[in-house]
Amino acid sequence: MKCQCQVEKEDYLYLEHSDCFVFLRLLNQDKESKARLGEIQTAHGKIKTPIFMPVGTAGTVKGVHQHELLEDTLAQIILGNTYHLYLRPGLDIIEGAGGLHKFIGWDKPLLTDSGGYQVYSLSGTRKITEKGVKFQSHIDGSSHFFTPEYAIDIQRTIGADIIMAFDECTPYPCEYDYAKRSMHMTHRWLKRCCERFDTTEGKYGYKQSFFPIVQGSVYKDLRLQSAEKIASFEREGNAIGGLSVGEPHEMMYEMTDIVCSVLPWEKPRYLMGVGTPTNLLENIALGIDMFDCVMPTRNARNGMLFTSEGTINMKNKKWATDYSPLDPNGTSFVDNTYTKAYVRHLFASNELLGKQIATLHNIRFYLWLMEEAQKQLEAGTFTTWKNQMVKKLDIRL
Repeated sequence: MKCQCQVEKEDYLYLEHSDCFVFLRLLNQDKESKARLGEIQTAHGKIKTPIFMPVGTAGTVKGVHQHELLEDTLAQIILGNTYHLYLRPGLDIIEGAGGLHKFIGWDKPLLTDSGGYQVYSLSGTRKITEKGVKFQSHIDGSSHFFTPEYAIDIQRTIGADIIMAFDECTPYPCEYDYAKRSMHMTHRWLKRCCERFDTTEGKYGYKQSFFPIVQGSVYKDLRLQSAEKIASFEREGNAIGGLSVGEPHEMMYEMTDIVCSVLPWEKPRYLMGVGTPTNLLENIALGIDMFDCVMPTRNARNGMLFTSEGTINMKNKKWATDYSPLDPNGTSFVDNTYTKAYVRHLFASNELLGKQIATLHNIRFYLWLMEEAQKQLEAGTFTTWKNQMVKKLDIRL
């Protein structure tokens, strides 16, 4: 169902979409940038924005218990992957459990991507046609076929609060003509996704919301066309895909700024697959509300920790006798328990606990960064704080 809300921009402090299930309530807006503070309502609770969503690809944020996500990292929402969950454990098992929330023991909001990114990443084993995408399972090589309609059906069965359109994520670099053809096909697929979504219902007694995805590679005119087309569908929120796939960061920011100038200001904006802590802050300043990325968890398993003073490679010998906390500003729940020396020892010994501590630390750091951004937006000091933080975040300690 289309969002029929008609609001005046000056009413943003009190904005509520009474006829939408997911809506953005803007609480404040930065005077020196496009950053905004808000809340998103879902069937499983509110999400304060800007927000980072830890990635739980196969129904788990790797190495972390759900109670740790709730109690230690203070995660508000996590992300699942349609492609991976479809292959394993499979739709019958998820539906038998009553949906993904019950299957994994998570009663807060969930978002699922539609599998479009896997279309991009499985370039050697898939074939794209107007009807959909044929691909081979990375698990056993079996053949499968996703259509836009089936991607919606799968996400109805998984049961996430927010589900995504089926799209093609173009690579970087990408020829203009290919990017244009792909973008138009993504728009045609979107129409089919909307028709399927609007003629079906959720399976578990609560409503789901549907976000289209802007594409267009790194071409300004294509991004403008796509943003205008996506906005014309008047859904409850919108996403930006096809970035953070190898393009320079400045190009990512340029495309994000262009798209945010078109997408409705009163609806959530989700930048998919982004990124570094600096990427998050710079894109918040451009008007983005939601992020996800595997970087904090994947890098943690390889010994890289993000802190408020810069990044740390825990495998370096220099930390062997450093008995200070992982972050001097106390952004991690483990700061008062584990030192750099101990965590370095765990990595040197190949102990699983090292990866678990690092993962929890990085997730907590990303969410701390979002919480600090929210506080600065509330106080009206976001831009000054952001400029100070980005000078430190990319330093290698």
